Amino acid sequence: MVIENLLFWIAILALISVISTKLSDKFAVPVLLLFLAIGILAGSEGLGRVYFNDPWMAKSIGVIALAFIIFSGGIDTKWKEIQPVLLPGILLSTLGVLLTAIIVGGFAVFILKYSFIEGLLLGSIVSSTDAAAVFSILRSKRISLKSPLKPLLELESGSNDPMAVFLTLTCINILTLKDYNTYFLIPRFILDMVGGALIGYLMARFIVLIINKLKLEFDGLYPVLTVAFVLLTYSLATILKCNGFMAVYIAGLIMGRQIFINKTMIMRFHDGLAWLMQITMFLVLGLLVFPSRILPITLIGLLLVALLMFIARPISVFISLLPFKMSARKKTMIAWVGLRGAAPIILATFPLLAGVNQAESIFNIVFFVVVASVLIQGASIPLFSKMLKVDAPLAKKQRYPIEFERREGIDAELHDVIVPYDSASVGKRIADLGIPEKCLIMLISRDDKFIIPAGPTVIDGGDVLLVLANEQDLVALNRILLPFKAD
Repeated sequence: MVIENLLFWIAILALISVISTKLSDKFAVPVLLLFLAIGILAGSEGLGRVYFNDPWMAKSIGVIALAFIIFSGGIDTKWKEIQPVLLPGILLSTLGVLLTAIIVGGFAVFILKYSFIEGLLLGSIVSSTDAAAVFSILRSKRISLKSPLKPLLELESGSNDPMAVFLTLTCINILTLKDYNTYFLIPRFILDMVGGALIGYLMARFIVLIINKLKLEFDGLYPVLTVAFVLLTYSLATILKCNGFMAVYIAGLIMGRQIFINKTMIMRFHDGLAWLMQITMFLVLGLLVFPSRILPITLIGLLLVALLMFIARPISVFISLLPFKMSARKKTMIAWVGLRGAAPIILATFPLLAGVNQAESIFNIVFFVVVASVLIQGASIPLFSKMLKVDAPLAKKQRYPIEFERREGIDAELHDVIVPYDSASVGKRIADLGIPEKCLIMLISRDDKFIIPAGPTVIDGGDVLLVLANEQDLVALNRILLPFKAD
């Protein structure tokens, strides 16, 4: 294929994928399935008739894409939200993944007649969850989840891939290496996870230092710099026999807490890059699969999905969260939203390349499980959240025509402040409110229009104020805007 034709079809598939996200919001279909469907339609058994059967290429693209997706998830995570759920999140992403792998492994041994390690390999591959699919469904229905469900699920899904990768590679090594010593599994696990986390932390501090000290002449070079550092972080951790995915996640998480030049632009760039990586990854995985090979394992796939939904995931969640005070309703919701996503399909290419006996069967089963999990569970999540009374209104994120880049030495950030309809400030001028001197109201959003505020501007109930303030002045402003109390 000449380069012009290749570029043409790449552009067409990318455009269709981007436009299809509107269907996701309208019909509550996760974009994961839409991207996969486009890849399948373009594949050798679809309308496009593009033959692609290169597991090594698919794995390579998937690993690179997953590294950028995990980094973006880390840098976009709000530390204040996940800090209270840090310990339960870690247990879910380690112990929960292990328990899921063991339960699914038992199913594979007794039903599929796999060996114990082959069964554990299948369980390890499908053990990680994907919160992105969950929140895309909830967003399409304009609902969210009550605290602490949302940050807990985000933390779990962002940090459970490293554990799944460790278990998958361990099983493959046991199956393919005759002299593999299982006595070193625990030290190997500690080195893998702790080493990856340490490398990620050190790299994050180094990246922030370089960004702030280098002072590049062109702003457009900062995203290029961070792309190089993400690849360096992943590859360095892998070369040192540590977990690369853990390293990039921790690097992103630590960077999200730091102040550095062009942070907003860099975060926005990596958000867009993560979307590009998702589209590329799912299209390639869709091209790789042969639907005719999926149909024969439909019954087995449905049994495995049922096992994950009703047995493996609930058991792993309730045991992992046993030490924590959390209602049974919230634990049940966490168990129910354990959707599978991109990582299992990527991990399913590892056995193909290693020459494991059941590799092709495992890949087809995993692909079916991911699609069926998202379809069956995904459709029921909005209803299930309402039944369990853990749903909450989705806060509308206001977009403003101005931005503020926080720098060192500036103790202030932009905040959205909503004026209650029964606030004592309603009907008063800004000049008469007694707002702290260093608290600046930059814009007022009212009836989908923006008002540039001044002293004589009158505050109305329901106004959304874009405020530049530090934490102390923000608390003082919120106190001024409290609802009116009658004597």
